[in-house]
Amino acid sequence: MHLCQVHGHQVVALANLVPPDTSTDELDSYMYQTVGHQLVAAYAACTGLPLYRRKISGHSNSQALSYEPTKGDEVEDLHLLLAYIRAQHPDIQAVASGAIASDYQRTRVESVCSRLGLVSLAYLWHQPQDQLLR
Repeated sequence: MHLCQVHGHQVVALANLVPPDTSTDELDSYMYQTVGHQLVAAYAACTGLPLYRRKISGHSNSQALSYEPTKGDEVEDLHLLLAYIRAQHPDIQAVASGAIASDYQRTRVESVCSRLGLVSLAYLWHQPQDQLLR
């Protein structure tokens, strides 16, 4: 969020995909890291931003590097969540993600954003991981 603001963007909402059983911390997913999902509400509380959440119902059905919309794939859960947020905030222009090194994740976020007419922002992409951990 900080880097979005540094680059002149106004953050208007937070989005989070959670495991179907929210008492579960980790989901076996190629796309999403769900550990710590319980803490995301604290970000919303601290920032005063609305938080939109959706349970992950899909699975990693399409595992090729390039992504085409695939019924039942977990990426379609992201599409549904962002489409809902877009309806609530029709002026949004971009989505920021925390993709650091995974082409698999980055290309899927880009696919969803492209389908919704949004720009994908990945300011952490290929940044030295040791610096990100500081």
